[in-house]
Order: sequence, then structure tokens, then C-alpha cells
Amino acid sequence: MGRRAAHDIPVSASELLLFGGPLRFERPYVTHERPLLRMTFWAMARRFPAMVATVGRAAWREDPAALLALLGAELGQGLARAFGLVATNRALVALFSAGPTPERLGHALPALLGVTSVAAVSALLSCVSVAAAGQLEPKVERACTARFYRAAVRVELAALEDKEFHRLLDAGRFGTDSVRMMLSSSVTVVNALIGLLAAAGVLLLLHPALVGMLLLIAAPKGWGAVVSARRQYASRHAWIEHRRAISVITSTLTAQDCAAEIRVHGAGRMLVDAYDDMSRSMERESSRLARAQAATQSASSALSGLAAVAAYGVLWLLLASGGMPLAVAGTAVIAVRGASAGLTSLVTQVNRLYEEAMYLSDLEEACGAAERQAIPTGGTPLAGGAEEIRLDHVTFAYPDASAVALHDVTLVIPSGKVVALVGANGSGKTTLSKLVAGLYLPTSGRLSWNGVDVRDGDRDQLFDRVAVLSQDFPRWPMTARANIHIGRPGQPLDQTRIDRAAAEADATDVVTSLPYTWDSLVLKGFERGTQISGGQWQRLGSARARYRRAPLLIVDEPTSALDPKAEAEAFRSLRSLADDGTTVLLITHRLAATATADLIYVLDRGRLVGKGTHQELMAVEGGLYRSMYELQAAQYGVGTALSPCPEAAEARTTPDRARRNGSSHAQPVQT
Repeated sequence: MGRRAAHDIPVSASELLLFGGPLRFERPYVTHERPLLRMTFWAMARRFPAMVATVGRAAWREDPAALLALLGAELGQGLARAFGLVATNRALVALFSAGPTPERLGHALPALLGVTSVAAVSALLSCVSVAAAGQLEPKVERACTARFYRAAVRVELAALEDKEFHRLLDAGRFGTDSVRMMLSSSVTVVNALIGLLAAAGVLLLLHPALVGMLLLIAAPKGWGAVVSARRQYASRHAWIEHRRAISVITSTLTAQDCAAEIRVHGAGRMLVDAYDDMSRSMERESSRLARAQAATQSASSALSGLAAVAAYGVLWLLLASGGMPLAVAGTAVIAVRGASAGLTSLVTQVNRLYEEAMYLSDLEEACGAAERQAIPTGGTPLAGGAEEIRLDHVTFAYPDASAVALHDVTLVIPSGKVVALVGANGSGKTTLSKLVAGLYLPTSGRLSWNGVDVRDGDRDQLFDRVAVLSQDFPRWPMTARANIHIGRPGQPLDQTRIDRAAAEADATDVVTSLPYTWDSLVLKGFERGTQISGGQWQRLGSARARYRRAPLLIVDEPTSALDPKAEAEAFRSLRSLADDGTTVLLITHRLAATATADLIYVLDRGRLVGKGTHQELMAVEGGLYRSMYELQAAQYGVGTALSPCPEAAEARTTPDRARRNGSSHAQPVQT
């Protein structure tokens, strides 16, 4: 791509409108250039064995028999070409020798039969190679792609939210496509190289000068292949975010959750126009690239052609000077022509292999980075369930953030209680819940589960003790049954347990109303597919969290899609979970629901500014919680009494609830 200034890169009007500026990954690829793009041809040639070895190791792990068959077939084809040239030379020597024609034909017959036999064997070996490659390619692609995604799903959440790391993963995805192509190209390159070596060996026997001429023919095309691959690679990387943006735009055009606004607001016209506009930018880049590639190819072909003319000139001089018999010259012509045809294939595949090797290098880099940023395995075991979760002076800042999300927070989440986190948007409630779930590690301070610091503890054991139900929970494109079972996928599917979780989440009616009940695919547009409402999705999500049966349930705005009656039932259901010993960490803006909580923590701009029960916090004059509660009550036309709502009062009259309230250690805090 070369060094192009930022102002020289074309920017479409749609990029400016939708994305605020050019979507080009300029800094590492244009301003400084990737190290791979600065490598010489010989440096890259030295890397080829390592890249091919990566694919070879994956092939050996998946199917060693097929790999051996493939290598044997390719080696056999190369040897067959060498024997074919030798047999051709003997046939020509016999045909050009002195004597009657029948006698010369008789002398040439064994060599001619040899040529025919070699051709038949070569064809058979080619079939073996195709079959073995077809067996290996999908296996190698699957193995390398699975390695990439296994590493990606273990990455620390903080690293995944870093834009530079995310770009690295996006580049690695191209490598997953390159694995299969590289295996195919490697086979072709090995085939062509063996053929060239066979031709060079025969030419060396005929006359050493011809080998040098063959190298001169190959060198310009090799140079052209390297330059073209570098240019293609640089362009693809620089425009990677532009391609992603086009994909995002087009995916919304057929998305069900965007269908209404696309039609009613006419948003579809704007998005299609944006696709057309941004795609034209890609077309201009493709045209620029094609012109540059054509110029490079013309130059390399011209130089290679001159070298071929020189080779035939050397051959003519050898014939004219008597330094080479006519039969040998004929064999040399056949060898040079065959080598030139093989060279064209070799250059094409080397060009492809060179480029795919760079993408494979991206895959290796992405996998390595993901493995370095992976959530550690093992650690101090966590005894018990969620006996006590404690934060001591915890501060947390997101990567590259200028301000902290949580500052010096100290609190305790006791076992078997409903603990509510309240505060305005951006106060740090969701961030705190993700810290408690082990998704983030504190920037400073200490967060412990049952006395074990999460930095030292076994994070997988911690995850096993947590269930999450968030407002934007995943709507998995699978059956209703699988949507619940994915809450505990490491255990055998238990239909009885699924039915119980659905009943507890009031989702049984949702499933029975589906055309294929549990086997219905809750994704429109597929066989057995159906569409369900947001409230029905929320019930399935709640059933999934219950199916998990974890000691700690984190609930973030769980009733946003429910009607008032279903919302009241959902909050009563959360209380029943606590009565059964589950610790519930509740995040909600609907403060009427917090009236039944055993303990409430109030957050404001990342700081803990209040704690206590509903009555205790309402008793604090000028407190943030009280002002928020009274503001909501006024919106609904409800009196601003300092006592909880009737449902909460009724809930707290039960003996078990009274016992739990009596054991609470929360104290009111002046805000």
C-alpha cells in the first residue's frame, strides 16, 4: 500500500456521518508499517518453514495418515517428473541417432513406454493427493479456528474491552480463513517446487549453464509475487475497520429488532445508501490495488520473458558451437518449457502462500496474545458457596479511562440475603457487580470470596458459584430447551430440572405456547423457528439463571420488559430465592422493589454514599436514597411515606424474614 498520508485516504460522506471519520487502521500499518511488511524476500522465505510447520503440526495432530499420504503423493509426483524427463531424453537420443527408422523406433520404445508409465503413475498420485488434501483441509481449519476461539473466550474482560487488543483479535480472524487456504497453497507450492527441482536436476546433467538461466526466469516472478502480497496485505489491514463497519450496517438491514424503525422511519434507505457509499470507497481502493498489481505483474513478466529469451539464446549458442547434441537440446527445451509452466503456477501459489502466511502470523499473534491475557486457571480453592463477599477499599478503572469507575468502596455482601445496589446511571452499580462476579479484578484494594482474594482464588470456581441475569442478557439462537440448559452446560441435560426452573420463572406458559414447545427454535427465519416477545425472553432468561442453581444470583434490571403484575411476581420470586439460601445481588432503578431488600448500598459517581435497610435510608434527611425514592413516588402519584410499600411490609412480617432482618449488620449512613 505504501506510505500514504491520512489526508490522501478517501473518506466517504457516510463514514463521516455514521462513524465520525475515516475507518482506517493507520497507526501501525501506514505511519510505522507492520514488521512483516518491512521484511526482505529472503527473511520471509526463512519464515515459510515455520508457517508451514504450524499448519503441518495441526495436520499431524488431526490426521497423520492423511498427511503422510499427501506428502508421499507430492514427492512421488516430483520424482515422476524427473524420471519422465530422463525417459524423454533417452527417447530423443534414440530417435535422433543414426540408422534405419524402424531400428531407431525400436530403441526408443522402452523409453516411450517409460514416459507413458510415469504419466499414469503421476495421474494416480495426483488423485491420492487431492483426496488426502480434501480430508486434511477441513480438519486443520477446524483445529486452528477452535484454538483461536478457545483462547478468545478465556480472555480477561478488561483486555477484551481494550480497542487495540480487539483489533488484534479481528486481524486474527482473517488467519482462521487462511489456515485452509495455506494448506492448499502449501501442497501446490511443494508440488511445483519438486517439479522445478526435478527440471533443474535434469538441466544440470545436460548443461550447468541452463540451471542459472532457469533461476533468472524465476527471480523476477518471485519478486513480483512478494511485492503484490505485501501490497494486498497492507491494504486489507488498513481497511479492516471499514470492512467491519460495512458488515455491521448490512447486518442491521435484516435484523428483527431493527425491522420496525427500518420501515416506519425509513432508516433502511439511509443504511442502504450508506452501504452503497462506503462500498464505493472500497471499489476505489480495489481499483487502485488492481492498477498497482497490474504494473508489478507487467514488470515481473517482462523481466522473466527477457530471461527466457536469454536462456534460449544460450541454448542456441551451445548448439551452434557443438557443445550440445540436438537430442539433448530437445530435452532441454522440454525441461525449460515445463519448468516455465510450473513456474507460473509456483509464482501464483507463492503469492497466495506469502499473503496467507502473513495472515497466519496474525492468527498466531492473536492466539498468543489471548493466551497471555487469559483468565488464570487454578488458584486457591474457594470453600463453601457465597458465605461472605467483601470489598475492602476497592478502586477500579477501565482500560484507557481517564477517571475511575469505582473509588475506595468498602462493603460486605452477606450470605442468603437480598442486597440491592442503587444509584443513578454511571454510578458504578454494574461495574461493582462484575467485580463481584470475578469478571474484573480491582485496580487497587481487596475483593475476597469467603476470605480468599479473587486475585489468588480459583476464578473458575468463582464463576461456578455465580449466575447472572442482566437487562441485555443473550438471546441465544437455539431451542427453548437449549436456551435454559446453556445456563449450566457442563452438566448433563436434566429435563426435570429445566421444567422446575421454567415453573419458578413463570416461563412454563411461554414454552407451552410455542409450536414445538421445548424443541421450538426461538429465532425467526429457520425451520421450527418462532418469534417471542421481550417479556417472554425475560422469563426464559430468568429460567436459565435459576437452572444454574448458583449460590450468588446477580440481577441487573430484571423486569424492564415485564408488565406490572409480572414485575411484582418477579420481585417476590427473588425473595423466595433468598429464603432458600441464595444470595441475590439486585441492581434496579425501581426503588419500590428495594423496599424488601435486606440491605441496600447507595452509589454515587463510583463512591459508596449510603447503606442500610429501606427504613434506615429513608430516615436520613437529605439522603440520596430518600430523594430518589420520593422523586419516583411523586411521578407515580404515591405518597412519600417513610415506610416501605404494602407488599414489602407484608413480606417482612414472616418469622423467617424477621429473623433475617434481626441478623443484619447494616447501619444507616448520612449521605
